[in-house]
Amino acid sequence: MELELGRAYVLREGSDVTIVANGVEIREALAAADALADAGISAEVIDAFSVKPLDGATILESVAKTRCVVTAEEHSVIGGLGSAVCELLAGADPVCVECVAVRDRFGKSGEFEELLGYFNIDATAIVEAVKKVRERAGLC
Repeated sequence: MELELGRAYVLREGSDVTIVANGVEIREALAAADALADAGISAEVIDAFSVKPLDGATILESVAKTRCVVTAEEHSVIGGLGSAVCELLAGADPVCVECVAVRDRFGKSGEFEELLGYFNIDATAIVEAVKKVRERAGLC
């Protein structure tokens, strides 16, 4: 599949929460969606590999169904995918959002899986963010 700049791709359809991710977080988002399905939560997973330009239409179409969003990225919580999605939603369809991203900490060396857990950006963190955003939105 050839990727088109400025277009996001729905990798898994769902109705209960939108997970917008990019980079290595796609794998974590899909794993989280599997775990959520086991708990009866249907997650729509969107690959927003292009943050600028951001495919607002695809994200807004998903959010119209789910009414809550989790973003997941291996980037600082400041100025990345989460910020772009929040800006989009603030101006179009304000809903509850949780951002799974690297919080204000210094880098660290280690094995990939270890670092995902250390920075709290693994599938488990995404599942917890989904639970939190759905509770805040009054959806569970």
